[in-house]
Amino acid sequence: MSNVDFKHTPYGDLAIVSMRGCEDMAAKVDYYLKQWRDIPEDETFVVTPNCPRFGTGEAKAVLNHTARGLDAFIICDCFNYSVQYKMYGQTVPMSPDDHFQDLKRVIAAFGGKAKRITVIMPMLYEGRQHRRTSRESMDCAMALQELVAMGVKNIITFDAHDPRVNNAIPLDGFDNVQAAYQMIKALLRIVPDMKLDKDHTMIVSPDEGGMGRCIYYSSVLGLELGMFYKRRNYSVVVNGRNPIEAHEFLGNDIVGKDLILVDDMISSGDSMLDIASKLKEMGAGRIFIFATFGLFVEGLEKFDDYCNRGIITKVFTTNLIYQTSELLSRDWYCSVNMAKYIALLVDTLNNDNSISKLLDPVDRIKKVVAKYNGEEA
Repeated sequence: MSNVDFKHTPYGDLAIVSMRGCEDMAAKVDYYLKQWRDIPEDETFVVTPNCPRFGTGEAKAVLNHTARGLDAFIICDCFNYSVQYKMYGQTVPMSPDDHFQDLKRVIAAFGGKAKRITVIMPMLYEGRQHRRTSRESMDCAMALQELVAMGVKNIITFDAHDPRVNNAIPLDGFDNVQAAYQMIKALLRIVPDMKLDKDHTMIVSPDEGGMGRCIYYSSVLGLELGMFYKRRNYSVVVNGRNPIEAHEFLGNDIVGKDLILVDDMISSGDSMLDIASKLKEMGAGRIFIFATFGLFVEGLEKFDDYCNRGIITKVFTTNLIYQTSELLSRDWYCSVNMAKYIALLVDTLNNDNSISKLLDPVDRIKKVVAKYNGEEA
């Protein structure tokens, strides 16, 4: 006996609110939504707020659109450093703090008139400052509590550094979405000779903290799993972190196998490239890197070098955060488009339906792998 399939009407009038730097993603999401809902091309779901700055750098938010009754989805990329503003005559790039303050200003501009506000923040603001290890601030928890205190009903993020941070707001909506299906689909499209079996391919976690997401890849693809653990010098702090003295590998033989290194983000990339180099010395075949967020805070030259030396083959990151034109031009780089997935989440939530199936893509992954292997018509 099957459950009743309830059909829901829209929760409210849909609005895609694009924060500065998210215009391209909002336009792509809008494109899919208009296709699915048969909306004329000259109409749009996108609402673009204005956040003008005073000469001192102070700001305010202005919403040139009715707010009453809206089911508003605010897309915010707190890590888009290409967005700038003027302060005392100087051009200043927007920091994550600036983006988060603008987000709160826009929420405040709604004045409590929206029917529901959902924040889509792909890379979670202060997500790496998620726990207290000494007498220090807990910025991510405070940020989440600020948002819900302002009336935000749901927060959607991707591949949170530690999803347990949602314990800070246990009575409010927090969804941690994975990009596994889109990553695997992109890999199979771009690398046509991949052999996803235990004899030819292996998943590797660059540290113990990333084992959860690697176990997921390993189980849904039926591949073996290996792990590096970082031996740090906890008596020294360099650039705000304890330096890594060595990486040690735990796992079966990797000689001749293609390896998929999986992590949530690439910051400087030093740790990932060091691990890739060690894996090559151990006899690994091709090395592919999966990271939901590609920050590349120290530039791309090191990745160019490692690619030219044959240590890494391809790097896959999503378009969920800002990507430079230089990054997109690299032969070793593959951008994974997440706009359709975000549009699916928005469409489903606006129609007040469950997103459980969208959050667990196991069936879709198995289907795309089976199709790649020629196991179905």
